[in-house]
Amino acid sequence: MFGLLFFILFTPGVSEFLCTSSDLEMSYTFCDSTAHAFTFNLTPCSIMNKSVWKAALTWIPRSDITFLKIVFKVWYDGAKALHWKEVLCSGVDDEYAACGTLKGETIATAFDIKGARTKFPKGNYNVILQGFSDDSENNMLMCLNFTMIVKQDPF
Repeated sequence: MFGLLFFILFTPGVSEFLCTSSDLEMSYTFCDSTAHAFTFNLTPCSIMNKSVWKAALTWIPRSDITFLKIVFKVWYDGAKALHWKEVLCSGVDDEYAACGTLKGETIATAFDIKGARTKFPKGNYNVILQGFSDDSENNMLMCLNFTMIVKQDPF
């Protein structure tokens, strides 16, 4: 079943249902208190037997992006499953198009997510995605809290 995951995030603190299919349900909220102009599309709204998802992102940042550190945390049925940090923009020889974007400019990009690397067992996932404008993680640009319910095992 092919579905479309599409959401526009403008209002902080409001939980929004994103998509549902026979094997997946997703919703989101902001984990910071500031409104954002942000959209994200993911096709299909399914995790079963999909090796590549098509994603599109549009974001209008509230500050210049000369430095960008991403912190990605995943909990599976209440237990911490992943904690990953990566500096995407350092201000020197950056490879991502978003690097160098000025406050108020629109970032619009499309990319593939290779899902075959991860098999998600049935259960409840909580995913926190944070973006910081400094390495010390004091200046948060954005924080998203996703809830993902996987309805069936991929095995």
